[in-house]
Amino acid sequence: MRRWLAILVLLPVLALAQTKTAPKKTTGKTKAAAAPEPAVIVTPDKIQWGPAPPVLQPGAQAAVIAGDPSGPGPFIMRLKMPNGYRIMPHWHPTTENVTVISGEFGVAMGDKFDESKLQPLPTRSVAVVPAHHRHYAMARGETEVQINGMGPFKLTYVNPADDPSKKNTDMRLLK
Repeated sequence: MRRWLAILVLLPVLALAQTKTAPKKTTGKTKAAAAPEPAVIVTPDKIQWGPAPPVLQPGAQAAVIAGDPSGPGPFIMRLKMPNGYRIMPHWHPTTENVTVISGEFGVAMGDKFDESKLQPLPTRSVAVVPAHHRHYAMARGETEVQINGMGPFKLTYVNPADDPSKKNTDMRLLK
């Protein structure tokens, strides 16, 4: 009986010992490890502002702080808007995380812009809008927001006529 008990105990140990793999032999031609991404440290005076993307109404300024909103992966960008600046009802294919840096940002959910439904978000407020959630916004006073998310980040207007990047230019006016 002891012999059978010893065999039953040793059998799993032997099986485990047999499954251990031998270390891989190297040929000296190993791939270099991917370089880690550099840290990004940006002070307010180093933010490089420029015109907002054409998908937004003229008048706002934008700055990419880290990453690339148009490519895959995390990104951080800022948007600076004048008083009364409106972002018409739209949605994104990824979650949008908005932090109000300064001013007041009014946000509401829905397909139609209704100023009476805007929820005021004062400085240091945060809004997390899930992917495909229809929403709109308006700046009260000069307002700066930070948008964090995963790219590619896109903005699709509920009403295509609200998309300033799709506005037709009357060629007769260019003559």
